[in-house]
Amino acid sequence: MVSEEPIEISDGRWRSVVEQLIVPIISVIIAVFISGLIIWAVGYDPVAAISALLKGAFGGGRQIGETLMRATPLMFTGLAVAYGFRAGLFNIGAEGQLFMGGLVAAWLGIALAGLPWIVNIPLILIGGAAAGAAWAFIPAVLKARVGAHEVITTMMFTYIARYFVSWIVTGPLKAEGQIPQTEALPPESILPRIHETFSFLTNSRLHWGFVIAVILAVGLWLLLKYTTLGYEARAVGFSPWASQTGGISVEATIVKSLCISGALAGLAGVVEVIAVHGRLFDQFSSGFGFTGIAVALLAKNNPLGVIAAAILFGALSAGSGTMQLEADVPAKLIFIIQALIIFFVAAEVFAKWIVRPFKKKAADNA
Repeated sequence: MVSEEPIEISDGRWRSVVEQLIVPIISVIIAVFISGLIIWAVGYDPVAAISALLKGAFGGGRQIGETLMRATPLMFTGLAVAYGFRAGLFNIGAEGQLFMGGLVAAWLGIALAGLPWIVNIPLILIGGAAAGAAWAFIPAVLKARVGAHEVITTMMFTYIARYFVSWIVTGPLKAEGQIPQTEALPPESILPRIHETFSFLTNSRLHWGFVIAVILAVGLWLLLKYTTLGYEARAVGFSPWASQTGGISVEATIVKSLCISGALAGLAGVVEVIAVHGRLFDQFSSGFGFTGIAVALLAKNNPLGVIAAAILFGALSAGSGTMQLEADVPAKLIFIIQALIIFFVAAEVFAKWIVRPFKKKAADNA
């Protein structure tokens, strides 16, 4: 463990922290405002549309549960991409690692039928995480040893994983019937929904995978901040040359970091299989691995920020149907809102321009 002496946080540092929190929020507000203008320009009521969106995402216990459920795989993939970014790696192949995690989860779920739930679930989670890490291992070694760019290798491995899973569910593990899918998992291999444990909660599809994702986000934040492993990842991400000079093995750090990233993405596939669908089928992911990139960008690669960013994207997904039904607004406009959020977060100069007068006033009063 890397010990840190307690230090007094200066006013300037507090202002910097507040600015880091405020800038993404302002970026989101700008994106929503411009989205409203677009909705109005194409002939719809922006107030009704945004109201319906919020109602569908947070209008009650069931809606909140749906939002958090949809945010869960994005938390895992967001954490995967964010950890890779912190080590200077762009793991664009989280989608492929997710597919391999889901495949192993389905296979283990069926193979372990008959064992107690308390045995099955941990084994499935560990197996799926290991599958994601293994799928990231070869691109990691190629990056570390020969300098092959991880964007290209992880993307190519995503295609391999995607079509390998497609072959599996139409061949070796295909269940009876016309639909390309595996047999349903036995009850002892299913991650329960939260309301099944706490009966006073609203009946929803929210499952314990959400809690696991939150715990992992906090754990990853602590790992990056207080452990040697996290320090090495941050150091290599900041400057590989300086890290090598300081005695850190850059090659080993690259391999470890990309494998940890892959393990987190693999867990996204696991929870989708054992908590949402109860089986593996073709195209069980709706691009969670790629949306995780946007989540990580919005969160500024902060594991705690990933929680909020994933919930935001989960809310957009959960509320789009209500927006379409009640305001007659095409659900595809949600993708415009998502794209605008990503744009304004990436081009944060707009938000900083709004914050600058308040920052200057605070500095003058100091």
